[in-house]
Amino acid sequence: MSEPIIRAENLTKIYGGGETAVCALDSLTVEVQTGEFVAVMGPSGCGKSTLLNMLGALDQPTEGRVWVAGEDLSKLKDVDRFRAQTVGFVFQLHNLLPTLTAQENVEVPLQGQKHSRKERKERVSHLLELVGLGDRRGHLPGQLSGGQRQRVAIARSLANEPALILADEPSGALDSQSSEEVLALLAELNRSQQTSIVVVTHDRRVAQATRRILRMQDGNIVTDHRITSPLEEDLRMFAQSQFGQTLLENNRPHDSKERALNELIRSEEMAVLRRLLQTYNTSGQ
Repeated sequence: MSEPIIRAENLTKIYGGGETAVCALDSLTVEVQTGEFVAVMGPSGCGKSTLLNMLGALDQPTEGRVWVAGEDLSKLKDVDRFRAQTVGFVFQLHNLLPTLTAQENVEVPLQGQKHSRKERKERVSHLLELVGLGDRRGHLPGQLSGGQRQRVAIARSLANEPALILADEPSGALDSQSSEEVLALLAELNRSQQTSIVVVTHDRRVAQATRRILRMQDGNIVTDHRITSPLEEDLRMFAQSQFGQTLLENNRPHDSKERALNELIRSEEMAVLRRLLQTYNTSGQ
């Protein structure tokens, strides 16, 4: 097996000190293989974005070590080079420069690299075609829709052919149609280009577009499973929801809503539903 694109060992991050110290990551260990498309989920404050920052060398751990594409991030001599050449970033807000066209924004990471002007133009044209914006290259961000701006941001993240793309809520500021378009684009990049992608998200639709889901809680990974089918993932999400957990209880109904539910579903149907949910409630633990 080839070396993983990401390897983190006993990763700990503590902000502050004394009684006000906050443990954002707690001895987290994880590997991501080259070519994987992984979602990181969990409640706010569980450490998702902190983990992404560690993987992208945007922050340093209090303890533990991280390797990305074979590089030990604790020993980086040129962090800017690493960020420019090894990792592409896509954030919730596209962070495009408003006075530059789509083409100029995508070209920004190529500045200062060993490319001729002609090579830069050809690379940018290829990337804008790849994300479906070849006819928008001369448009300013203000002349593009939210989804189009995010696609420009994705093209920019690919400018230097990074080994890894890190995306933090890439569809969080988009409408449902634009969100689906961005997700489809990331999935296609992963499939056709074998680009390794780690995406942080609250949205189960985003997670289901990936191939593997890491669920975090209190600074660590509590479940890790691979997606086999959208239906199974829907059942897993249902089983882990508050409603699903209520259905899994074997106690008598606690309130009028639960009693009404039991009146709609026969006891044998409820038993089958509970067995089904229990399967997906425990798998991946």
